[in-house]
Amino acid sequence: MPRSFRIGSLFGIPIKLDLTFLLVLPLFAYLIGEQIEPVAGLLNDGLAAGIDVGAITAGTMPWLLGLTAAIGLFVGVVLHELGHSLTAQRYGFPIDSITLWLFGGIAALSEMPEDWRQELTIAIAGPIVSVLVGVGSYALFLAVPESLDGARFVLGYLAILNVVLAVFNMIPAFPMDGGRVLRAFLARSRPYATATQQAAGVGKLLAVVMGLIGLMQFSIIFIGVAFFVYIAASSEAQQVTMKAAFQDVTVGDIMTPASDLHTVEPETTVAELVQRMFTERHTGYPVIDTSGFEGERLVGLVTLTDAREIDPVERDAFTVDEVMTTDLRTITPDSDAMTAIEEMRENDIGRLLVVEDGDLVGLISRSDVMTAFDIVQKSGAVNPSSQLRAAD
Repeated sequence: MPRSFRIGSLFGIPIKLDLTFLLVLPLFAYLIGEQIEPVAGLLNDGLAAGIDVGAITAGTMPWLLGLTAAIGLFVGVVLHELGHSLTAQRYGFPIDSITLWLFGGIAALSEMPEDWRQELTIAIAGPIVSVLVGVGSYALFLAVPESLDGARFVLGYLAILNVVLAVFNMIPAFPMDGGRVLRAFLARSRPYATATQQAAGVGKLLAVVMGLIGLMQFSIIFIGVAFFVYIAASSEAQQVTMKAAFQDVTVGDIMTPASDLHTVEPETTVAELVQRMFTERHTGYPVIDTSGFEGERLVGLVTLTDAREIDPVERDAFTVDEVMTTDLRTITPDSDAMTAIEEMRENDIGRLLVVEDGDLVGLISRSDVMTAFDIVQKSGAVNPSSQLRAAD
């Protein structure tokens, strides 16, 4: 997701606005304002609203009501995500934030529950809150005098839309709420990773259907939701499968040991470094200083990105110690493999140095992870770490 900024907090949970929200809010306000007359007609027919259409379509009133309804809609989205978040917190799962963005809201759980009962409860909490928001909006709609046409329009609109959104969210298109409910029921009788793969398969199929419907109706929003569901389902299925595959696997099981590492010295020129990268097919090297009395000492890490910052004609004049990274991301060999994977993902880096008692003992890279993942999947081993050691 693009960058976001915090606007406040509720129940100790940070509320953030993604930059895409600033684009979609005026779009929604415009779309609602454009549909004022037909929507008012539906409210008059369905809820006996008695709204004076002429009063709410004059001048700038449609755009004011559109903006008010759009803001009210996203307030409902925040409450929906709070339903998920507070329920998750009750089970001991911290919530990093709630973010409003292009397609609604996302509650960022630090960890997804693998107990099917907990996931079921967390998943349905959001739609239940949306229904309650719809019921509350309808109650206010009934309480507002008929003379306040604009207020009755907004409240009637929000009453219907929140219920519609609750129903839409229950479509079993993983990772939407309905998809998580589906995974919870599947996880009752099969492993969590298998249930995730099956729920994700259903989600991707429904995403394709939604995308086709969006194309036929020329609905950019529908196509966007379909794309998001497909990508999110694939991503979470891969993450859960990887977590299951690397259960009980440590960094030491899959790292490249120090004895097999290609290293460079600080005084190596950038030109020599680039030549080695080309010859040895490596894009990152630990930098080892052997000039001191302490023997070999890890002083940095240099990557192809660092080398590229130097103009090709000047690379003979620069040495590795002038371009290397000294703020090193390290991990211990007895750490869980998933901890290393998450560390690389969160910091958007391709490798971690493995250090024990201050000494470099290895390096773990994304290619090490994917090779190990392939071995574990193909081995079908009950104890993947033993298979990885055998493969080494």
